[in-house]
Amino acid sequence: MNRLKELRKERGYTQVKMQLLTGIDQSDYSKIECGKRYYTFEQCYKIALALNTSMDYLAGLTDEKEPYPRRESK
Repeated sequence: MNRLKELRKERGYTQVKMQLLTGIDQSDYSKIECGKRYYTFEQCYKIALALNTSMDYLAGLTDEKEPYPRRESK
């Protein structure tokens, strides 16, 4: 989960800020960052949106931090 922590710090966010952005309790978020707990699909989605990255980057499937182009809402 080093990518998660590094990206959060690059963005200048604290774990409390991530709690506010994602709705994930700070203690749970801390466990996710430390690798003591896995995140759900929904949590990964919320984290990726908050950090402006892709879920693939968080999962280690790509080294590209930039998110994919998003579809516009109708």
